[in-house]
Amino acid sequence: MKIAVASGKGGTGKTLIATHLARAIARAGEPVTYVDADVEAPNGHLFLRPEIAEERPVSVAVPAMVRPTCAGCGDCARACAFHAMLAAKDRVIVLPELCHSCGLCLEICPERVLEERPRRLGVVCEGRAGPIRFLSGVLDVGEARATPLISALASSLSAEGTTIIDAPPGTSCPAMEAVRAADLVVLVTEPTPFGLHDFELAVQMCRALGKRAYAVLNRVGLGQTPMDEAFARHGTPLVASIGFDAAISAASAEGRMADESSETLKKGLLELLLRLGEDWQSLSPAVNP
Repeated sequence: MKIAVASGKGGTGKTLIATHLARAIARAGEPVTYVDADVEAPNGHLFLRPEIAEERPVSVAVPAMVRPTCAGCGDCARACAFHAMLAAKDRVIVLPELCHSCGLCLEICPERVLEERPRRLGVVCEGRAGPIRFLSGVLDVGEARATPLISALASSLSAEGTTIIDAPPGTSCPAMEAVRAADLVVLVTEPTPFGLHDFELAVQMCRALGKRAYAVLNRVGLGQTPMDEAFARHGTPLVASIGFDAAISAASAEGRMADESSETLKKGLLELLLRLGEDWQSLSPAVNP
């Protein structure tokens, strides 16, 4: 089973829930993989402190000219939906940062002067944090295309045990790619106007992808925005509530796991595991170790 932990906005406590959920399952003796799919700003390693055993570069294919000049017909530039090709008088200029590797330019070039060449985007890191298998993607500085790197992470997943996918925040293409790889989604939100607005966007994303979603309400007491009506309206059950606790903030600032110092976090994690265990038999050992 693959569980994506997502949020409509950053800073709701998504990584807090994902890392602690992975550790709770591991402590129950169940095989678990933690995947940090927030490749533009991965931080799960700060809390799980894995030993990285392997780094695998990830590349995408981009077009390049095989000879200095061409007829300059411009067919490739007109066909490119991403404006990654500029046709000059006797050559074509490729803007690799905009290229989406669709290969259309190679197909329509009448002179066949284009070929695909690899362009590195980042790396997939793999290791272990004790009993937890750890995977993380790191996008190279200056790169804008996170989605292919997240796809490479998804292709590294195993069917064994439970996988916790720490998704990128928001509802754009990187978040959708991470959620697409999951069987269900845990949406972490907070009782603030921004939290409510972005939670509703995240629910729409899950609905568009056909994914069942649960809600975890973090920082209860920090804001006064009513969330129950939104949970009911979208058919997203609230499975755990975690109070606003300075001990969680202190532990996070120090790079420590916070469940050892926060009773409200312990209670919320138990609520989450119990509800997931009701719906997914593979989690029942973690609920009743």
